[in-house]
Amino acid sequence: MRVTVFVSGGGSNLQALLDAEKAGTLGKAQITAVVASRAGVYALKRAENHGIPSYVVSKKDFAGTAQWEARLLEVLAETAPDLIVLAGYLSILGEGVVNRYAGRIINIHPSLIPAFCGEGMYGLRPHIAALERGVKITGASVHYVNEIPDGGEILAQKAVEVLEGDTPEILQKRVMEQAEWIILPQVVAELSK
Repeated sequence: MRVTVFVSGGGSNLQALLDAEKAGTLGKAQITAVVASRAGVYALKRAENHGIPSYVVSKKDFAGTAQWEARLLEVLAETAPDLIVLAGYLSILGEGVVNRYAGRIINIHPSLIPAFCGEGMYGLRPHIAALERGVKITGASVHYVNEIPDGGEILAQKAVEVLEGDTPEILQKRVMEQAEWIILPQVVAELSK
């Protein structure tokens, strides 16, 4: 199964997938391309270090959403993925991409959906919201992508305890280590069967 991973930053979830592939625990999945929303992000270096072709398709480089989406579709036609994994990808995909690859796009989200999700809830924001709300448990969710941000069918979730003294950054790191880096490779492996 050919997997194209979409990234926007450091690529720690990409690294979790690469590590699982190297360990032989990613099932029949093979990461064959990486698409970044910005040039210069460390995720591109991770792809380069593993000999994986990468592409930068930045929304700001296009006159409008239609042109950006057309370029994404060109890249996807070239990379021919069986599965698209949004791994810390901070742009919301357009209807054309979502419809063309319906049932073949998954996303990792840093909360237990339906809590702290939806448009604008990315990066540290779900962790800030969890701390402000005073929840005792948070976590991560892997879900299919549809036209509603974080609205697709949930495939896996893993809970993480919120500890006294947590800052958004500390909580984010714990959620990544104890949930995201575990369930994302597990779901990809399961989908590759």
